[in-house]
Amino acid sequence: MQRYSSLAMLERLVGFDTVSHRSNLELIHFVRDYLAGWGISSQLIRSEDGGKANLYATIGPADRGGVMLAGHTDVVPVDGQAWSGAPFRLQVREQRAYGRGSADMKGFIAAVLAAAPDFAAARLRTPLHIALSYDEEIGCIGVRRLLNVLGGLPTLPRMAIVGEPTLMRVVAAHKGKLAYHVRLRGKAGHSSLPQAGVNAVEYAAELIVFIRQLARRRATEGPFDPLYPAPHTTLHVGAMRGGTALNIIPEHGEFEFEIRHLPEDEPQTLLAAIMDFARQQLLPAMRAVAPDADIVFTERSAYPGLLTAPDAEVVRFAQSLLGDARAPAKVSFGTEAGLFSQQVGIPTVVLGPGSITQAHQPDEWLALEQLSACDTLLDALRRRLSEPAP
Repeated sequence: MQRYSSLAMLERLVGFDTVSHRSNLELIHFVRDYLAGWGISSQLIRSEDGGKANLYATIGPADRGGVMLAGHTDVVPVDGQAWSGAPFRLQVREQRAYGRGSADMKGFIAAVLAAAPDFAAARLRTPLHIALSYDEEIGCIGVRRLLNVLGGLPTLPRMAIVGEPTLMRVVAAHKGKLAYHVRLRGKAGHSSLPQAGVNAVEYAAELIVFIRQLARRRATEGPFDPLYPAPHTTLHVGAMRGGTALNIIPEHGEFEFEIRHLPEDEPQTLLAAIMDFARQQLLPAMRAVAPDADIVFTERSAYPGLLTAPDAEVVRFAQSLLGDARAPAKVSFGTEAGLFSQQVGIPTVVLGPGSITQAHQPDEWLALEQLSACDTLLDALRRRLSEPAP
């Protein structure tokens, strides 16, 4: 079986176009076969339609907890972005590896897979688990089927590291997220007779203004946590659509909004306020003109925040591998870590190579020194897991 450096493995992984609306099976099958070549068996947990899969593998004894290294295999689209080269062909220049997913987060996966033969040869006393998921970028969707399998195992991993890009800094907390689609149905008519119709776009705008007011209130009143780059819960309205022509009262309007909340904050309170305003303030006025008018909320995605204690075993363990005594950081972006922690009770931190500022960007890149630092971390982890189990 061919050995890969982490950079050579990254080149292979970037070459798989795993944008979320496509299958990741070609990559997953490559990883399964690669691991099998080193005597490592894998379990595939497929999506409901069979077009995608998670992968879960264990190296070492299966009768004890061990450490799980987790990452998502999907990447965001490149459509409409100005890339200087082919996004799915890795290019190395000026000590940077360019390609979609290089930072978010195939760099971490590449380092783990490149190190797998050494873990397999080490006769580990404490096991290493590898968990790869799909559809993280569209709401941490695929990992939930993996979580169902993990929850049924006789022995769970003792701790987990999710390798999202943190510049190799231990992260023990991140925000959670709720994302919703809102569709408004009004009544069409000629724009010269506005009283005869219900303008769905204008009512959508009123609801958006209310969401903006809630966002301003959180920004001024908190709660606050200064360790986050955005130190409070945020609300954001993204795409908005509606109307057909200027002289037609829009019958339909729709938009999407998200709440990215501090893990200690309760997003359901904000969501309830938004729904109450729509149903108690806007809908009665709409139905006074058009009885079948409606405002429909549909959840797009939701995942919890991560809140691991700064002195938790997993934090101290990760810090010891790095030789980094700094307090763990907090980040505003979300990961699968909160699901591992809350749904199946695996203490988790986020730690991986690269910067989140490069994620989702054209000419996404990963500094080679970051990839090397991840290699060093995995070397330290292998030595630690080779010691007698505590």
